[in-house]
Amino acid sequence: MDKNGLLRNLPKIDELLKEDKLNYALNTSSRIIILEAARKVIDCYRGKLLKEEIKDYSKEEVIEEILKEINKKSLSNLRKVINATGVIIHTNLGRSILCKEAVKNVMNVCESYSNLEYNLEKGSRGTRYEHIEQLITKLTGAEAALVVNNNAAAVMLTLNTLCNDKEAIVSRGELVEIGGSFRVPDVMRFSGAKLVDVGTTNRTHLYDYENYINENTGVLLKVHTSNFKILGFTESVSLEEMAALGDKYNIPVMEDIGSGTLIDFSKYGLSYEPTVQASVKNGIDVVTFSGDKMLGGPQVGIIVGKQKYIDEMKKNQLTRALRIDKITLAALEGTLKMYLDESLAVEKIPTLYMILSDEKIHEKRAYELSERLKKELNDNWRIRVDKDYSMVGGGSMPEEKINTYVVKIKNSVYKPVQLEEILRKNETPIIIRISKDEIIMDLRTIYDKDFEIIVEALKDK
Repeated sequence: MDKNGLLRNLPKIDELLKEDKLNYALNTSSRIIILEAARKVIDCYRGKLLKEEIKDYSKEEVIEEILKEINKKSLSNLRKVINATGVIIHTNLGRSILCKEAVKNVMNVCESYSNLEYNLEKGSRGTRYEHIEQLITKLTGAEAALVVNNNAAAVMLTLNTLCNDKEAIVSRGELVEIGGSFRVPDVMRFSGAKLVDVGTTNRTHLYDYENYINENTGVLLKVHTSNFKILGFTESVSLEEMAALGDKYNIPVMEDIGSGTLIDFSKYGLSYEPTVQASVKNGIDVVTFSGDKMLGGPQVGIIVGKQKYIDEMKKNQLTRALRIDKITLAALEGTLKMYLDESLAVEKIPTLYMILSDEKIHEKRAYELSERLKKELNDNWRIRVDKDYSMVGGGSMPEEKINTYVVKIKNSVYKPVQLEEILRKNETPIIIRISKDEIIMDLRTIYDKDFEIIVEALKDK
């Protein structure tokens, strides 16, 4: 049949919908999705015929392509991916994975009404913050706490409350960019605080802060440079010195600790990362930190500190605009409860487990995945296990390299970039690394339950 005949014979949409396979699809998918998929596939065949990219087709082939398109359109835009990169807190891939207790809490409040702003003891209106404030203060040693939707919001709210139209003194070496082109100086200016940067990039002394204190000083600010390090000829002011200076002039001292952690990683053989408890103990008046990085919870910004300052923030009109919802609140409570027993937190919170679990565990798992791949794949594949290192990610512990084991894969037909695209466009996307002529899968960030998905994605290639 010639091209014009093939074009005329392209099946009509209403006829296709009468076919058993598409008629069955109407029971599981929206009619709109099915119609859009059918039109897209028919248009695609028409275009290929006009360009003479295909010489023939069958109705069965068209129906199968429509079913594939229906399946693709039915998938959520935001969906599960397998992180095989070895970057544990991967910003592009959703940062921290929630622990089971957090997920259980979320399901509990999503499937029913909740006492979000209702005090069950008093039988009257309550506040959403009371559900976790006591838990946070117990874990950190602070007098009070408040939670907003991310750490940039926490910094902005704190500065707007304590330093609006006043000066915030900060070391020049701590004016960091925190990712996504968001910079501490920009957040400070937007809050209404007037930035006064002191010292130099590599050295700031106590007198640098003190020399700039005046009647319009609102806050002395410390920013933990969690996403980079300055080495060599350096000098910075300790938390104790900053707290003492604040007391001397009756000026609140604020610290943006960034990633924020409640455990001392140096106990487990990793680099020391400042803890929230240490900042509170050293006399810092207000501390802000993230919930979805080293803490291993949902995206939030947590503010802890002196009662009088937290109370002022709760009255700020910005607090309502920046508040978290019931789902986030439930996830945060579930995460924080794990920290009541540090050993439980290290075992049950995925972020902590991935960072701290022994490399030998992942060596065994790497060989298991390797053997499953070798068993299922054809002779075009070369698969081997090798030592490597994982990264914490999320702008946290930039110098830390965590020993791990990876599966390295190459194919005699497909180039690494082609394999990367195949895996990325899999129904459950698999995100990998490429090094030289191999793709790399790091077992530290892969779950055992995902092995079968990985094998199926590479079969028949």
